[in-house]
Amino acid sequence: MAPRPPRRNQRPQRASATAAPQVYETVCVEKMAAGGDGIGRLGDGRVVFVDGGLPGETVRVAVNLSKRDFAKGRVVQVELASPHRVAPPCPALAAGCGGCGWQHATAAAQLQWKADIVADALRRTAKLPGAQVDVGGSVPEWGYRTSMRMAVAPGGRLGLRGARSTRVVPLEHCPVAHPALDALLSAVRARGDGELSLRVGVTSGEASVLPDGVNLDQLPDGVGIGGAAVVHEEVAGARLRVSAASFFQSGPAAAALLVQAVRAACGDALDALRGPLLDAYGGIGLFAATLGAPRSLVVESSPSACADARANLEADATVECVRFEQWEPQPVELAVVDPARAGLGRDAADVLAATGAARVVLVSCDPVSLARDAALLAAHGYRHAGSTVLDLFPHTPHVEVVTRFDRA
Repeated sequence: MAPRPPRRNQRPQRASATAAPQVYETVCVEKMAAGGDGIGRLGDGRVVFVDGGLPGETVRVAVNLSKRDFAKGRVVQVELASPHRVAPPCPALAAGCGGCGWQHATAAAQLQWKADIVADALRRTAKLPGAQVDVGGSVPEWGYRTSMRMAVAPGGRLGLRGARSTRVVPLEHCPVAHPALDALLSAVRARGDGELSLRVGVTSGEASVLPDGVNLDQLPDGVGIGGAAVVHEEVAGARLRVSAASFFQSGPAAAALLVQAVRAACGDALDALRGPLLDAYGGIGLFAATLGAPRSLVVESSPSACADARANLEADATVECVRFEQWEPQPVELAVVDPARAGLGRDAADVLAATGAARVVLVSCDPVSLARDAALLAAHGYRHAGSTVLDLFPHTPHVEVVTRFDRA
């Protein structure tokens, strides 16, 4: 039977004389993939990654990439909707904004799918079919972001780039931005092809802007400009300085949730510490400042973050400004490790194992890199002892995982 065309207002553009005809198929979406697409199968058995599909749905898909082993497509018609499907509330999404691609699903379902993605990665890549993966907490689904990296739209307004595009979609307001950040992005005007990072401090009321290839034309009074500008935030009872050039979580709610999960993963090892807590890739010293360890050793490569960590920690804490892969290992009993999206990798895993830590708490923001790191740590004798999945970025496929590893 020939495939049915999509409904009115969803018809693709007319193909040119040399273009291949558009292919449509009805697909049952089975699960979510890392990256945010649904996964189903075409009639010939190939896996298809479906932009806009949700698990349990039957959808009509326009196939826009076809390879020998897989295909990619986009939903043009939902024939049987998931009970978790909702109408996206943000008008910028309809205009093409690429910031929050999961607004068409309920927040509770998003967190469960993220846990499923993590379990699948550990099963496939780390060969851990029975890995314990728990659903943790989530920040509020709206108004949670206190930091955002923006681009400049025509006319000088700020915006976000479109999905799979460099086009800038202007934003007068953003529903995931904290009200103070939302007011700031509405007030700033700029010129240039670069980007700029905005940050507000919920506790202090401060704000900073870090331009990168952008000229500022309009800025509210009192906003700090450049990498040395700082805001202060309170997380788990600790007052933290965050420079504009330093990394911080999506907001204080995310940081507090992460601290809570890391503390739980440390467990009795934190109470029994006789030496320093190793806070590797420690940034501004978030975990060293909030976990309550008697002494801490922060290893971080960003000069800005190292300066913040020294300001945020007690005098008996040590901050070493060096890439963790090049750090000279020191004996520790407990390590909290929070690498970038790419994960530890072999060299950092070797350094970590050389510390002799009996327990490692790994914070990962990518399920596949977590699985790779789990395999590397297993080779050093570390056993996966449970992962907790958090949602620090609702309405996006971004995943945060706290995993405990115990040395056999």
